[in-house]
Amino acid sequence: MNRIEPAIPQVSLCIAAAQAQPVSGDVAANIAKTVELTGLAADRGAKVVVFPEKFLSGYEPDLIAGDPAKYAFETHDARLEPIRDICRRREIVVIVGAATRDAGALHISSLVFDRSGKEIEPYHKQYLYSSERTIYTPGTRGRMLELNGWRLALGVCYDSGFPEHARLAALNGAHAYLVSALFSVKTGYHQSRVWFPARAFDNTLYVLLSNHVGTTGGWATCGSSAIWRPDGDAIVEADREHDGVITALLDPAVLADVRARETVLADFAARDEGPSGEYIVSRLD
Repeated sequence: MNRIEPAIPQVSLCIAAAQAQPVSGDVAANIAKTVELTGLAADRGAKVVVFPEKFLSGYEPDLIAGDPAKYAFETHDARLEPIRDICRRREIVVIVGAATRDAGALHISSLVFDRSGKEIEPYHKQYLYSSERTIYTPGTRGRMLELNGWRLALGVCYDSGFPEHARLAALNGAHAYLVSALFSVKTGYHQSRVWFPARAFDNTLYVLLSNHVGTTGGWATCGSSAIWRPDGDAIVEADREHDGVITALLDPAVLADVRARETVLADFAARDEGPSGEYIVSRLD
């Protein structure tokens, strides 16, 4: 495939990962927590904030499958107005995990709200965990946001375990890879600390993980949301137990330097082969 090679951004961009324990099935409470932490992210200078997988209902597969009208979301859902409002007031992009309904199918999705509160086409998780496949339909295309010259690819949890997912984003011009997730206490910390630095280094991307804390959907989660540099080094990591927000600055000079020194992505692209698939890009400027 032909690689898309956009220019290195000219300005820095502050991004944030939020982590919290959702209230099982309490959509209003989880939306209120989203608004609260979005405000905190904006106070710290973030222009984009990412929340965990299916945060608006909790992970909760049985609840969602049993009553999708209550626990899943459709486009322009009125319950989401508080999120639209905080985006408008603080001029911040919000990416938040939710189950969605589309033409009768259920998806695990990242909802996207731009800085004016407008809802952008969501991203649907493409790589479903085995227990998810009986309930949800996988997405069929990648999703990229463009803001201040930065191209930000989206992923949800298990997507990040497949090198092809982040590689396709990079080949389509991504500078950063933003993942909403649920990683567990039992194995998740180890998985995330293998997968995410690898996705960053293999593709010379900034990488962000937003994870749950506490228990949701029967899973004890490990928190530890984090942001990595394009060389795989961690910039910042949250603790394992507490609600909160971490931020990092995406620095164009760092991105340019790493890509000049570490040429694995350019060398791979020169072979004109590799993962392929449809990618949708939305400009948020």
